[in-house]
Amino acid sequence: MLRLSLLSSGLFQARIATRSWLWAGVTAGLLAAASGVCQAAPSAAAHDPVMQLLKDRGLVQAGAPLVASPPPSDPSLLGQVREKTTDLVMGAMNFIGVRYRRGGTTAENGFDCSGFTRYVFENSIGLLLPRRADEQARAPGFFSISKDELKPGDLVFFNTMRRAFSHVGIYVGDGKFIHSPRAGGEVRVEDMSVDYWAKRFNGARRAPQVATTDPAARPAP
Repeated sequence: MLRLSLLSSGLFQARIATRSWLWAGVTAGLLAAASGVCQAAPSAAAHDPVMQLLKDRGLVQAGAPLVASPPPSDPSLLGQVREKTTDLVMGAMNFIGVRYRRGGTTAENGFDCSGFTRYVFENSIGLLLPRRADEQARAPGFFSISKDELKPGDLVFFNTMRRAFSHVGIYVGDGKFIHSPRAGGEVRVEDMSVDYWAKRFNGARRAPQVATTDPAARPAP
């Protein structure tokens, strides 16, 4: 169980008190965010607090309906992300605002980029990643994913230190990723289309625990 830290920076607007609150209706909300398509919902649909969290974090477009579930007639949305992926991404979101620390591997002391991804994967889906970003890119069993195949929960890699796979984050949907950026920074969501990240994108990996039967997915070299 991941616990939400309340930070003095004020970046967290609400406390998520229990795990059950986090996961209530989250699959549908995350799917809408990941695809960038929010469907009109029946008038009786309940307000979804997780969709509100994603909207507050800028992961869904302004004006998108904050509903608990998409229309049942859209199987492409219902089948897009597994429960484990939802668990992973929402778990990562809990740490927005945690400060960067070189070599850091915990929320209490801070994270570096690979320490953050390692912590989230281990504590959300029980998968222990290698410690370094380049080692995570070459982790056995992971699938190599192209940019246009990205789905929430995929690891995304960047060349930020003049070497491949020197930075890592977690894709959260809608062209955005969450990461622990650099000294003086803190865990945050950023847009991959920003020139800095677009030029440095190295590739992506999908864990076998959250991989779908996608024929485009292939084992990483």
